[in-house]
Amino acid sequence: MRRVLVGTGWKMNFLLAEAEAYLAQLCAHLRTSPPGAVEVFVVAPFTLLRAVRERTRGSPVRVGAQNVHFEESGAFTGEISPPMVVDCGVDLVELGHSERRALFGETDLTVNHKVRAALAHRLTPLVCVGESREEKEMGVAEESVVRQVKMALHGVSAEQAPEVLIAYEPVWAIGKGGTPAEPSYASRIHAAIRSGLEDRYGAALAARAPILYGGSVNLANAGPLLSAPDIDGLFVGRVAWRAEGLIALVEIAKEWVQRRARGPAQ
Repeated sequence: MRRVLVGTGWKMNFLLAEAEAYLAQLCAHLRTSPPGAVEVFVVAPFTLLRAVRERTRGSPVRVGAQNVHFEESGAFTGEISPPMVVDCGVDLVELGHSERRALFGETDLTVNHKVRAALAHRLTPLVCVGESREEKEMGVAEESVVRQVKMALHGVSAEQAPEVLIAYEPVWAIGKGGTPAEPSYASRIHAAIRSGLEDRYGAALAARAPILYGGSVNLANAGPLLSAPDIDGLFVGRVAWRAEGLIALVEIAKEWVQRRARGPAQ
């Protein structure tokens, strides 16, 4: 059975006091209701990484950074290197989010450089991929997304590939005005991603690779999304910016995992 993950990215939100209050509530809940087979993660702004790591120490919450540069050091004012992220005590890094691509010039090539740099420093890359509305309407969503995945993983060995997480986040579904993908549509894209991984690394690795969905997830559609084939978790924005939102999503995921473990006959 593949890993199931539920996490949130805080984007450019949260000051220290807000983060501490959020994590106190989240960790208190997880002490009384452990996440079981569900892996929980929070991707925080750089200013909060050390504090978030300290506040979650001893809990099952995994902490990630929102970006990383591909060089180890140098004249790159404002950038954060992989060793700096590691020095904050975290082991996960989000890469290639559509906002980074659209607003800050991130490309498939730079995402690939960052993936390889992250792996070299034993950071787990969480690679975001997704098609634009125009690509969806033109019927090339699968090709666009699989191309992004394959370029992100160029030069990544079969030994390294299991450390990479993929988050499918259709660009048209993200943000305040986004429309969530129907579970059947998202599952189709996830299956295409898995097929692309099989092309590159073989069926065995592709079959166990967790692929997350993100894009206007809410408490009503989380269950149907998790129930769809090939969707192995959720990477969530605003609905999880309050601790009770992430807690509710974790509980939904736990229920789904338990139901899947019992099998269809039960």
